[in-house]
Amino acid sequence: MSRHAAPRSRGRGFTLIELLVTVVILSVLALAAMPMAELTVQRAKESELRSALRQIREGIDAYKREVDDGRIARKVTDTGYPPTLEILVTGVEDEKSPNKQKIYFLRRIPRNPLVDDPQLSNAATWGKRSYASPPEEPKAGDDVFDVYPTGGGVGLNGIAYRDW
Repeated sequence: MSRHAAPRSRGRGFTLIELLVTVVILSVLALAAMPMAELTVQRAKESELRSALRQIREGIDAYKREVDDGRIARKVTDTGYPPTLEILVTGVEDEKSPNKQKIYFLRRIPRNPLVDDPQLSNAATWGKRSYASPPEEPKAGDDVFDVYPTGGGVGLNGIAYRDW
């Protein structure tokens, strides 16, 4: 062997410092992405909440219109709003129909996306306000005039979910 032999070439792997720098950079990027991911999840839930509230409220309003049109039987003491949310799905007999067909207002009651308890029915995930209760203190009663999200929290718009 000659004295001037080429020096041995170093291995082609990464050094420990290069690996540590890479891990630190990836960690910083992951930490920056976490709030964005949480924000995206909250936006999706809020969008679903808006849609569910709109569906239920449209069903309640449609029920009231049918009562006012005389297609649903009404007692003198009734407000004309549905007694329960479930009746919007199960349907009501049409008084003007010769064969008493049912009128349906919803295919199903949407679930409140802010409530994670799988034991609750979809209707039980919503707070109900009767016609007789004030908007500042909604309470259930003999009818369902409106619904509101339960579970607390504040939306990205700064308004409490309960006030949506």
